[in-house]
Amino acid sequence: MVTRSAGAPSGRVTVGCLTLILLLIILAYVGNAVGQVYWRNYRFQDAMTQQAQFAAGSPDDTIIARLRAQADSLGLPPEAQRIHVRRTAKGISIWSQYADSVLLPGLNREVDFTVHAENSF
Repeated sequence: MVTRSAGAPSGRVTVGCLTLILLLIILAYVGNAVGQVYWRNYRFQDAMTQQAQFAAGSPDDTIIARLRAQADSLGLPPEAQRIHVRRTAKGISIWSQYADSVLLPGLNREVDFTVHAENSF
């Protein structure tokens, strides 16, 4: 026969446990909303870096068109499609500036991004 000691819990969920679970759910929700904004920026930065690496064989219009298509497919704001390209005898510089929104219930926060890539020829 199995007996329980006097101080052992009876299988009830405590308020502290529920509070911890609720806190973890809120943190995951907020982290997902914020993380998506930064993940889209990372992918756009990666595309821009790749275009800068292979820019020697591509005209500026092609680079801009590819990056605009990438910004559109990532769901970035229209400002992200204002892409600037500057070529010199030594290399290329590509950049864009935009603000993306973190949307949470009761909170709409704008995050400013400057995406920049350079490559020397």
